[in-house]
Amino acid sequence: MTALYVGLLLFGGSHVFSILLAGVRNRLSARWGEALYKGVYSAISLAGLVLIAFGYWQTRADGAVAYIPYEGAGHFTLLLVLAAFVFMSASKGKSHLRKWLQNPFSVGVVLWSTGHLLANGKTAVVLIFATLLAISVLDILNNVMRGNSPTFDPLWADDLKAVVAGVAIYAVLLLGFHPYVLGVPVVR
Repeated sequence: MTALYVGLLLFGGSHVFSILLAGVRNRLSARWGEALYKGVYSAISLAGLVLIAFGYWQTRADGAVAYIPYEGAGHFTLLLVLAAFVFMSASKGKSHLRKWLQNPFSVGVVLWSTGHLLANGKTAVVLIFATLLAISVLDILNNVMRGNSPTFDPLWADDLKAVVAGVAIYAVLLLGFHPYVLGVPVVR
């Protein structure tokens, strides 16, 4: 599980740094140049993601369980994750959803993570989604405290695009990625 821990530290640490130490982040970006700063940040985050994936892959067969989830949680999770991908898709454009949620990507990650924590008690999954949940909640709170909220006239067409994109991503992950890449069929 070392790879998983290091991956979570790199991915989570880079995001927490960016959220909590915005002044330091901005000074580094100014000193190095925005392109170099974003490149280094992206490389660290990507390295973390790769290690998380590798660590998860290593632990799939170990059977370590943090808790036993409620048996019916999977059905609720399907709805949470569908809403999550619609919300995440609303993070671009000028949708009513984006204006209403103010931080739709992080709200979507909160729903996605919560759903997985409700439906799966395997230790590696709990570590991954608890980390994502913590980062997202921290990002939402940070944006609320700073008073960051979008200011634009919303367009219904952008809401429609978000719904279509969210449903499409959901279908691909549900019917393709989960059963064939992860080996974890969600719909039986």
